[in-house]
Amino acid sequence: MSTVLTEIENEVLVSSREGIMTSTAAVPVTRPAEFESVWSDLQGVAFSQGYLDVAGVRTRYLHAGDEALPALVLLHGSGGHAEAYVRNLASHAEHFSTWSIDMLGHGYTDKPGHPLEVAHYVEHLIGCLDTIGARRAHISGESLGGWVAARAAVDHPDRVDRLVLNTAGGSQADPAVMKRIVTLSMAAAENPTWETVQARIKWLMADKTKDYDDIVASRRRIYRQPGFVAAMSDIMALQDPAIRARNLLGPKEYGSITAPTLVVWTSDDPTADVAEGRRIADMIPGARFEVMPGCGHWPQYEDPDTFNRLHLDFLLGH
Repeated sequence: MSTVLTEIENEVLVSSREGIMTSTAAVPVTRPAEFESVWSDLQGVAFSQGYLDVAGVRTRYLHAGDEALPALVLLHGSGGHAEAYVRNLASHAEHFSTWSIDMLGHGYTDKPGHPLEVAHYVEHLIGCLDTIGARRAHISGESLGGWVAARAAVDHPDRVDRLVLNTAGGSQADPAVMKRIVTLSMAAAENPTWETVQARIKWLMADKTKDYDDIVASRRRIYRQPGFVAAMSDIMALQDPAIRARNLLGPKEYGSITAPTLVVWTSDDPTADVAEGRRIADMIPGARFEVMPGCGHWPQYEDPDTFNRLHLDFLLGH
């Protein structure tokens, strides 16, 4: 909250039964901080929300752009959902048939009921491409989404046009980070109060002074679904050291990627430092590397203007 005083407000005329009395007492005028709303981000965007049947998996999506345009699929991170990209749909829809999906076991997409490994997500992603009729697509993933996108580019090079790895997971196993992700995520799923979910959201962001109310409310509603504690436990499988180890990507996998690749990192990513982002980029032939200052794990949301410019510049081949 901010307080703004004007000269007029400092000289307030107060009416009373006895007449007009002049007061020089300051009267503060309070202005609330700007409310950041998912709906405000989407106002004016010609988009649709719906469900795809992906080989029997009911899959939620946000879509914008003419379906005759090249396909772009946006993938969120662990425990996330399609709203991660609400600030990117409008600009990308001008050039691409843009799909932000709830990944397998996430959001309002069906929960398979077993621990989720990268191959499961990749299979679902390729199924999404089949369902929307995209022989090839640009794939851009954040965190877990980047891990899945990279693996898809390794296993299905014929389906991936351009690849974006945004603060991507999958290159290392840091026990402290893994423990923190599990602790915050399970606390939010087991007891989805405003405070537990907000703590999970704020962990993503560089700016801890904001409340992120609408994103918190959206995620809290998702986490309150029946059975979501078990679903979150399945999502957290990749934080188990043994499971993670057999899913990690190394020089062999990254080195086999043939899709033109952009690696985006940030100055304040809570999962790994800039050096790790650079290491990933160095393993991928010809990869472009960009660092966004003042951002955490959600640069596409924290600084959409910069992200959209960098992202579109790469996807359009500039």
